[in-house]
Amino acid sequence: MTNTLSITDSRIPNPTPKSAIIRIENVFKIYGAGETEVKALNDVNLIIEQGEYCSIMGPSGSGKSTAMNIIGCLDRPTSGHYYLDNVDVAQLDDSALAHIRNKKLGFVFQQFHLLSQLSALENVILPMVYAGVSNSERRDRAAEALGRVGLEKRLNNKPNQLSGGQQQRVAIARAIVNRPVVLLADEPTGALDSRTTQEVLDIFTELNASGITVVMVTHEPEVARQTQRIIWFRDGQVIHSNMTPSDLAHMQ
Repeated sequence: MTNTLSITDSRIPNPTPKSAIIRIENVFKIYGAGETEVKALNDVNLIIEQGEYCSIMGPSGSGKSTAMNIIGCLDRPTSGHYYLDNVDVAQLDDSALAHIRNKKLGFVFQQFHLLSQLSALENVILPMVYAGVSNSERRDRAAEALGRVGLEKRLNNKPNQLSGGQQQRVAIARAIVNRPVVLLADEPTGALDSRTTQEVLDIFTELNASGITVVMVTHEPEVARQTQRIIWFRDGQVIHSNMTPSDLAHMQ
Protein backbone atom coordinates (compact mmCIF):
# COMPACT_ATOMS: atom_id res chain seq x y z
CA MET A 1 0.00 0.00 0.00
CA THR A 2 1.30 3.44 -0.85
CA ASN A 3 1.54 5.44 2.34
CA THR A 4 -0.51 8.59 2.23
CA LEU A 5 1.05 9.71 5.50
CA SER A 6 4.70 9.06 6.34
CA ILE A 7 6.16 8.82 9.83
CA THR A 8 7.74 12.21 9.31
CA ASP A 9 4.43 13.70 8.23
CA SER A 10 2.65 12.33 11.31
CA ARG A 11 5.08 14.15 13.59
CA ILE A 12 4.12 17.57 12.24
CA PRO A 13 0.92 18.81 13.90
CA ASN A 14 -1.76 20.08 11.57
CA PRO A 15 -3.40 23.42 12.34
CA THR A 16 -5.78 22.75 15.19
CA PRO A 17 -9.41 22.53 14.05
CA LYS A 18 -11.77 24.56 16.17
CA SER A 19 -13.77 21.37 16.74
CA ALA A 20 -10.81 19.29 18.02
CA ILE A 21 -11.94 17.40 21.11
CA ILE A 22 -8.65 15.47 21.51
CA ARG A 23 -5.31 17.02 20.65
CA ILE A 24 -2.02 15.26 21.38
CA GLU A 25 1.16 17.25 20.77
CA ASN A 26 4.71 15.83 20.81
CA VAL A 27 3.82 13.20 23.40
CA PHE A 28 6.43 10.76 24.68
CA LYS A 29 5.80 7.96 27.16
CA ILE A 30 9.04 6.45 28.38
CA TYR A 31 9.50 3.52 30.73
CA GLY A 32 12.82 2.71 32.38
CA ALA A 33 16.12 4.51 31.81
CA GLY A 34 19.45 3.92 30.15
CA GLU A 35 19.76 0.52 28.51
CA THR A 36 16.30 -0.50 29.74
CA GLU A 37 14.56 2.59 28.36
CA VAL A 38 11.48 1.87 26.27
CA LYS A 39 9.66 4.56 24.32
CA ALA A 40 6.08 3.29 24.42
CA LEU A 41 5.07 6.52 22.65
CA ASN A 42 7.64 8.35 20.56
CA ASP A 43 6.73 11.96 19.66
CA VAL A 44 3.07 11.31 18.89
CA ASN A 45 0.84 13.98 17.38
CA LEU A 46 -2.84 13.30 16.86
CA ILE A 47 -6.08 15.22 16.49
CA ILE A 48 -9.58 13.77 16.87
CA GLU A 49 -12.43 16.11 16.09
CA GLN A 50 -15.71 16.38 17.94
CA GLY A 51 -18.24 13.91 16.58
CA GLU A 52 -15.74 11.54 14.98
CA TYR A 53 -15.97 7.75 15.18
CA CYS A 54 -12.46 6.37 14.86
CA SER A 55 -10.56 3.22 15.70
CA ILE A 56 -6.97 2.74 16.84
CA MET A 57 -5.14 -0.31 15.53
CA GLY A 58 -1.63 -1.73 15.41
CA PRO A 59 0.36 -4.83 16.36
CA SER A 60 1.05 -5.85 19.93
CA GLY A 61 3.49 -3.41 21.53
CA SER A 62 2.72 -0.68 18.99
CA GLY A 63 1.66 1.88 21.59
CA LYS A 64 -2.08 1.85 20.93
CA SER A 65 -2.99 0.81 24.49
CA THR A 66 -0.59 3.36 25.98
CA ALA A 67 -2.15 6.04 23.80
CA MET A 68 -5.62 5.00 24.92
CA ASN A 69 -4.58 5.17 28.58
CA ILE A 70 -3.34 8.72 28.08
CA ILE A 71 -6.44 9.76 26.12
CA GLY A 72 -8.52 8.27 28.94
CA CYS A 73 -6.56 10.18 31.63
CA LEU A 74 -5.55 6.84 33.16
CA ASP A 75 -1.88 7.69 32.66
CA ARG A 76 0.25 10.77 32.00
CA PRO A 77 2.78 11.32 29.23
CA THR A 78 6.43 11.64 30.16
CA SER A 79 6.49 14.83 28.11
CA GLY A 80 4.30 16.67 25.65
CA HIS A 81 0.77 18.03 25.82
CA TYR A 82 -2.64 16.42 25.76
CA TYR A 83 -5.65 18.71 25.36
CA LEU A 84 -9.06 17.24 26.10
CA ASP A 85 -11.92 19.58 25.24
CA ASN A 86 -9.35 22.43 25.09
CA VAL A 87 -7.94 21.71 28.57
CA ASP A 88 -4.29 20.63 28.88
CA VAL A 89 -4.69 17.60 31.14
CA ALA A 90 -1.22 16.09 30.70
CA GLN A 91 0.17 17.23 34.03
CA LEU A 92 -2.94 17.38 36.22
CA ASP A 93 -2.79 15.73 39.62
CA ASP A 94 -4.65 12.50 40.44
CA SER A 95 -7.68 14.26 41.90
CA ALA A 96 -8.10 16.50 38.88
CA LEU A 97 -7.67 13.57 36.49
CA ALA A 98 -10.33 11.59 38.35
CA HIS A 99 -12.71 14.54 38.03
CA ILE A 100 -12.02 14.83 34.28
CA ARG A 101 -12.57 11.09 33.78
CA ASN A 102 -15.89 11.18 35.58
CA LYS A 103 -17.22 14.30 33.89
CA LYS A 104 -15.89 14.13 30.35
CA LEU A 105 -15.10 10.49 29.53
CA GLY A 106 -17.03 7.25 29.29
CA PHE A 107 -15.27 3.87 29.26
CA VAL A 108 -16.27 0.51 27.80
CA PHE A 109 -13.90 -2.44 28.20
CA GLN A 110 -13.69 -6.00 26.88
CA GLN A 111 -14.66 -7.29 30.31
CA PHE A 112 -17.86 -5.66 31.46
CA HIS A 113 -16.79 -4.83 35.04
CA LEU A 114 -20.34 -4.85 36.37
CA LEU A 115 -20.97 -5.30 40.10
CA SER A 116 -22.67 -8.68 40.42
CA GLN A 117 -24.74 -7.76 43.48
CA LEU A 118 -26.30 -4.72 41.78
CA SER A 119 -29.10 -4.60 39.20
CA ALA A 120 -28.55 -3.14 35.74
CA LEU A 121 -30.16 0.09 36.91
CA GLU A 122 -27.98 0.27 40.04
CA ASN A 123 -24.81 -0.39 38.01
CA VAL A 124 -25.67 2.52 35.71
CA ILE A 125 -26.54 4.79 38.64
CA LEU A 126 -23.13 4.30 40.28
CA PRO A 127 -21.08 6.80 38.19
CA MET A 128 -23.65 9.50 38.95
CA VAL A 129 -23.07 9.05 42.68
CA TYR A 130 -19.42 10.04 42.19
CA ALA A 131 -20.43 12.86 39.85
CA GLY A 132 -22.70 14.40 42.46
CA VAL A 133 -25.94 14.00 40.50
CA SER A 134 -28.96 14.45 42.76
CA ASN A 135 -30.83 11.38 44.03
CA SER A 136 -34.00 12.49 42.30
CA GLU A 137 -32.29 12.62 38.90
CA ARG A 138 -30.20 9.44 39.04
CA ARG A 139 -32.91 6.85 38.44
CA ASP A 140 -34.45 8.72 35.51
CA ARG A 141 -31.11 9.23 33.79
CA ALA A 142 -30.08 5.61 34.35
CA ALA A 143 -33.37 4.32 32.95
CA GLU A 144 -33.01 6.64 29.96
CA ALA A 145 -29.46 5.38 29.27
CA LEU A 146 -30.57 1.74 29.49
CA GLY A 147 -33.42 2.55 27.12
CA ARG A 148 -30.94 3.93 24.60
CA VAL A 149 -29.21 0.53 24.46
CA GLY A 150 -32.46 -1.44 24.30
CA LEU A 151 -32.62 -2.66 27.90
CA GLU A 152 -35.64 -0.74 29.16
CA LYS A 153 -37.23 -4.07 30.20
CA ARG A 154 -34.13 -5.30 32.05
CA LEU A 155 -33.65 -2.55 34.63
CA ASN A 156 -33.91 -4.86 37.63
CA ASN A 157 -31.93 -7.81 36.26
CA LYS A 158 -28.56 -8.58 37.83
CA PRO A 159 -25.57 -9.38 35.59
CA ASN A 160 -25.94 -13.16 36.02
CA GLN A 161 -29.45 -12.83 34.58
CA LEU A 162 -28.17 -11.17 31.41
CA SER A 163 -26.36 -12.47 28.35
CA GLY A 164 -22.85 -11.27 27.50
CA GLY A 165 -24.22 -8.87 24.93
CA GLN A 166 -26.76 -7.49 27.39
CA GLN A 167 -24.05 -7.03 30.02
CA GLN A 168 -21.98 -5.06 27.52
CA ARG A 169 -25.05 -2.91 26.81
CA VAL A 170 -25.33 -2.17 30.52
CA ALA A 171 -21.65 -1.20 30.48
CA ILE A 172 -22.30 1.15 27.54
CA ALA A 173 -25.27 2.70 29.35
CA ARG A 174 -23.07 3.21 32.41
CA ALA A 175 -20.44 4.85 30.19
CA ILE A 176 -22.84 7.39 28.67
CA VAL A 177 -25.01 8.21 31.70
CA ASN A 178 -22.81 11.14 32.77
CA ARG A 179 -23.06 12.55 29.22
CA PRO A 180 -19.36 12.39 28.37
CA VAL A 181 -17.74 14.34 25.55
CA VAL A 182 -15.81 11.22 24.48
CA LEU A 183 -16.69 7.53 24.67
CA LEU A 184 -13.59 5.31 24.84
CA ALA A 185 -13.94 1.62 24.00
CA ASP A 186 -11.06 -0.82 24.54
CA GLU A 187 -11.69 -4.08 22.62
CA PRO A 188 -15.41 -3.81 23.47
CA THR A 189 -16.39 -6.80 21.31
CA GLY A 190 -13.51 -9.10 22.26
CA ALA A 191 -15.67 -11.31 24.50
CA LEU A 192 -18.70 -11.43 22.19
CA ASP A 193 -19.82 -13.69 19.36
CA SER A 194 -20.22 -12.29 15.85
CA ARG A 195 -23.97 -11.64 16.05
CA THR A 196 -23.73 -9.89 19.39
CA THR A 197 -20.67 -7.99 18.20
CA GLN A 198 -22.73 -6.46 15.41
CA GLU A 199 -25.52 -5.52 17.80
CA VAL A 200 -23.04 -3.71 20.05
CA LEU A 201 -21.37 -1.98 17.09
CA ASP A 202 -24.78 -0.80 15.90
CA ILE A 203 -25.22 0.87 19.30
CA PHE A 204 -21.86 2.65 18.96
CA THR A 205 -22.89 3.83 15.49
CA GLU A 206 -26.18 5.17 16.83
CA LEU A 207 -24.46 6.92 19.74
CA ASN A 208 -22.00 8.52 17.35
CA ALA A 209 -24.86 9.64 15.10
CA SER A 210 -26.35 11.39 18.13
CA GLY A 211 -23.16 13.45 18.49
CA ILE A 212 -20.93 11.45 20.84
CA THR A 213 -17.27 11.19 19.85
CA VAL A 214 -16.25 7.51 19.86
CA VAL A 215 -12.65 6.24 19.99
CA MET A 216 -12.17 2.47 19.89
CA VAL A 217 -9.09 0.28 20.25
CA THR A 218 -9.48 -2.98 18.37
CA HIS A 219 -7.38 -5.68 16.74
CA GLU A 220 -10.30 -6.89 14.62
CA PRO A 221 -10.36 -5.49 11.05
CA GLU A 222 -14.06 -6.25 10.67
CA VAL A 223 -14.75 -4.06 13.70
CA ALA A 224 -12.46 -1.23 12.57
CA ARG A 225 -14.10 -1.19 9.13
CA GLN A 226 -17.30 0.03 10.73
CA THR A 227 -15.63 3.19 12.02
CA GLN A 228 -15.09 6.32 9.94
CA ARG A 229 -11.33 6.69 10.39
CA ILE A 230 -8.56 4.29 11.37
CA ILE A 231 -5.38 5.37 13.17
CA TRP A 232 -2.51 2.90 12.86
CA PHE A 233 0.27 2.69 15.45
CA ARG A 234 3.63 0.96 15.13
CA ASP A 235 6.70 1.19 17.37
CA GLY A 236 5.19 3.94 19.47
CA GLN A 237 4.38 6.20 16.54
CA VAL A 238 1.36 7.07 14.43
CA ILE A 239 2.19 5.57 11.04
CA HIS A 240 -1.16 6.36 9.43
CA SER A 241 -3.53 8.87 10.99
CA ASN A 242 -6.27 8.92 8.38
CA MET A 243 -6.82 5.43 7.00
CA THR A 244 -10.17 4.50 5.50
CA PRO A 245 -11.84 1.12 6.04
CA SER A 246 -10.89 0.09 2.50
CA ASP A 247 -7.21 0.69 3.28
CA LEU A 248 -7.19 -2.14 5.82
CA ALA A 249 -7.00 -4.82 3.14
CA HIS A 250 -3.45 -3.64 2.39
CA MET A 251 -2.37 -3.84 6.05
CA GLN A 252 -3.13 -7.53 6.61
